[in-house]
Amino acid sequence: MVAKLLRVVWNYTKELSNVLWLSVRDSMHDKIFRMSAALAFYTIFSIAPILILIINIADSVFGRAAVEGEVYGQISEFVGHDAALQIQEIIANSMTSDKYSITTIISIIVLVFTATGVFTEIQDSINVIWRLKPKPKKGWLKIIINRLISFSMLLSLGIVLVITLMISTLLNTIGSKLTLYYPVVSIYYAYIINLIITFCTTMFFFGAIFKVLPDAHIKWKHVIIGAIFTTILFLLGKYGIGIYLGRSKVNTTFGAAGSTMIILLWIYYSAIILYIGAEFTKHYAQWRGSGIYPNDYAVWVENIEIERKDRLAPLTEPGK
Repeated sequence: MVAKLLRVVWNYTKELSNVLWLSVRDSMHDKIFRMSAALAFYTIFSIAPILILIINIADSVFGRAAVEGEVYGQISEFVGHDAALQIQEIIANSMTSDKYSITTIISIIVLVFTATGVFTEIQDSINVIWRLKPKPKKGWLKIIINRLISFSMLLSLGIVLVITLMISTLLNTIGSKLTLYYPVVSIYYAYIINLIITFCTTMFFFGAIFKVLPDAHIKWKHVIIGAIFTTILFLLGKYGIGIYLGRSKVNTTFGAAGSTMIILLWIYYSAIILYIGAEFTKHYAQWRGSGIYPNDYAVWVENIEIERKDRLAPLTEPGK
């Protein structure tokens, strides 16, 4: 019985190791570092619109002060105090006080379009990783659908923020009661609860991206495994990039632009993790037998490499 169990564990570990190897190999083949750099460039211009929309969505429940405090607190954990302050200043400069002018309406439209552009870029990149492509004849319809899906992602992030704030408020109340009677236990309680909330929130975010954004059909059970793997990788790397940014001389090297470079580095790293997670999710789904299939608006893409020693033939025949 024990030998059979060990054999099953060994076979599972062997297959999972192969999935990891294929994920790393295809990450190099699909040039995820280049795609991550492109996403970092888009995101640095869209981070203010994204956060403004998320804050406005959650504002109606908790109030702007509480929501902004939570958002900036989370950002500060990832990119540091100085970079978080710069993001806060960008958002403050982007706010408008006139609520009913035509300019404000146009600004809101531009805000939504800019914020959803990041998710459209993520969608295109994961489509490349999963070998998918939208059908050419449904171009305009697909663009509209993409923007609606991207906007739904922003709404989801706002809802998640509200739920996180509600849970944090409840747990803080419980923690304050524990502190009165068990001050030592409350320290571990706060750390574990914060870790659980961060893990679940991050896992939901990655899972939503893998399930909703790509033009694909994929089972939730495979999405969840891919999201868990990506979240573990992300949280482990969070400490690594934090140590790197703490010991590096990015601020002193780039001067006034140091905070911007830190934000770019963090987004670049996060994008790499996201795309490695997409590679892992693809190979895990294939390993478990169900795979990934294009939806009604997409088709498969197959790249064929051809080596020729003769001269290339003309694109069109002479005289035509």
